[in-house]
Order: sequence, then C-alpha cells, then structure tokens
Amino acid sequence: MDVTAKDSLLLLRSAGMQRIPSLDGVRAIAILLVMAGHWAELSYDSPVAGAFASLGRRIFFVLSGYLITTLLMKEYGKSSTIQLRTFYTRRAYRILPAALVFVLPVCAVFWHELRWYHMAAALLYVVNMDFTHPWFLGHLWSISVQEQFYFLWPCVLRKWARHRTLILLGAVAFAPVYRVLCHFAGLHGRADETFPAVADILAIGCLLALYGARVPRIRARWAMLMLVPVVFVPIHMGVLNFHTTPVLLLLFWPALHVSIAGLLLHVVQTPYRILNVHPVTWIGKISYGLYLWQQLFVFGQHQRPWYFVFFAFALASASYYLLEQPVLRVRDRKAKKPVVMRGLPSAA
Repeated sequence: MDVTAKDSLLLLRSAGMQRIPSLDGVRAIAILLVMAGHWAELSYDSPVAGAFASLGRRIFFVLSGYLITTLLMKEYGKSSTIQLRTFYTRRAYRILPAALVFVLPVCAVFWHELRWYHMAAALLYVVNMDFTHPWFLGHLWSISVQEQFYFLWPCVLRKWARHRTLILLGAVAFAPVYRVLCHFAGLHGRADETFPAVADILAIGCLLALYGARVPRIRARWAMLMLVPVVFVPIHMGVLNFHTTPVLLLLFWPALHVSIAGLLLHVVQTPYRILNVHPVTWIGKISYGLYLWQQLFVFGQHQRPWYFVFFAFALASASYYLLEQPVLRVRDRKAKKPVVMRGLPSAA
C-alpha cells in the first residue's frame, strides 16, 4: 500500500466510519442550490440565481472526484490494482435504472421536439457534446460529464497510478486555460459543459481524496474565509450575466473550486449537526432522483409555480425507494459483500 492510498483510508477513518453522514448533507445543499437557482432564474429572470445553480453543480463535481477516488484508492491499497469490471458494474447498477426511467418516458412525451441523436446522446451520456439538446434533457450534461469521469479516471489510475498526482495537477492547470481559449474563440456557454472545461473541478476532488488526510484540521474561522469566494464568485458571475472574463476564468473559478474542496474537508474533519439531521440527509440521499426530475417541474421553457417542486420530490422519493434501493440490494446480493459508501452522488 503506497502513501496516498494510506492517506485516503486515514481520511475515511478520521470521520469514524466508512460512510460519512455529513456528505449527505453536502449533497442536500448542492441539490437545493440547483433547484432554487433554476426556479428563481426562471421566475425572476435572475442571472445571479442561475449562478448559484452552477455552484450546486460544482459542489457535486468536487464531491464526485473525492468519493470515487477514495473508493478506488481503498481498493488499490488492498490489492495493488483496480478491478474495472467490478467498478463499472457497480456504477451501472447505481446510475442506469433511474436514468432510464427518466429518459425513456420523457422522450416519449416530448418526442415531437426530439431528433434521434438527442435521445442517443442522453442514453450514451454524451449530452455535453450535443450543443443542440432540448431543454428537458439539458441538465443531463453534468451527469454525462460525471459518467465520462467514471469511465476515464479508473483506467488512468490503474494504468498510471504512480503519476496520478502529476496527471491531476495537469488537469487543474489545463482546464482554466481551455476555458479562456473557448472564451476568445467565442465558444463559451455550451463549451463550458464539455469535459475539459470541468476537469479541474473533478481533479481537485481527486486530490482532496489523495492528500486530505495530510491537511491539519481546518478551524471554523478559516472555513468562514473559504465561504467568501463560494458566495462572491457566483454573485459576480451573475452580475456579469454569465459574460465571463479571462480573470474570472483563470483566477476566480479556480479559487471557488479550491474553496469548495476546503469546505468539504472541513465538513469531513468536523461534522456539523445540521448536516446530519434526518430531513437534510434524506434530501441528500434522494438527490440523484431530484436532479433528474427537477428539470421538468422547477426549470423549463416557462415559469413554474413554486409548489411544482413537490412533484419533483414525489418522483425522486419514488425513484429512491421503489427503484434505486431495490436495485442496489440486488447488486449487493450478487456481489456478496457489504456496501461501501452507499448513495454516492451521480449528478451536478
């Protein structure tokens, strides 16, 4: 077992358990930011609100990088390898059923607004490469990015494990430059949904998993300072009405992503009661279904009444209890091993 594999295990043990309840609370914050931002952006024509929806997705990206890398390094630390087939099978059980139950009926209802490649992009998780996607599938771009990460990162980690830190730092350095190049080429906007544009956010989460155990305990006053870019950058972007600048792309966004990672580490090191109360953790557990279904009831082509949010919660709850959990139980029975960190996030 190498040093960073040990660090990943130590970070888990520092929380006192394999599953870290506070992270369900973090998921809850992220999905509520997405939903509130979407609704307010449409209802009040508020770019600032839309920027906070973007913040919620960025929290999901950091969290995904952190959790997936922690799991992969745990396996690598035990066996000095990563079983790709096992990993992909577990991810498929977690992600595909709920996604299919969303995509197929929605495409059937809105078939007149579809082209065949829109549905293909949704089913193949390349919506972020389809710049013409319809509004009811548009939010799947972030899930597509995460699926591409789930596919690529285990292969990279298995093939070039000794160079993982260099690869991640390369992604952190490259992505801001890529965003600036897209900006000057007039490709900002939808280009921000491509994998290279968000690779640094995922990479920062991965680095947190690899080296977070070495970071001294973050005190509350430092955590409060980290909140400054988390609040300021989305407001700044909203005031600019999403018309980004090179300074924003090169400096402010990376500062935001590092701050999110720092706050995530603080939550792991110092669990907060508010993040662990049952209503909050419950929202975190159903966050995948909420992200899938909120697009129809919170966001869309026209303003939605605020109470439409309850439809999203109802369908997400049904998805979690009637589909996702039963499928995971089947998966676990087949694997004949205990679940590690059940309920990993699968959305932005």
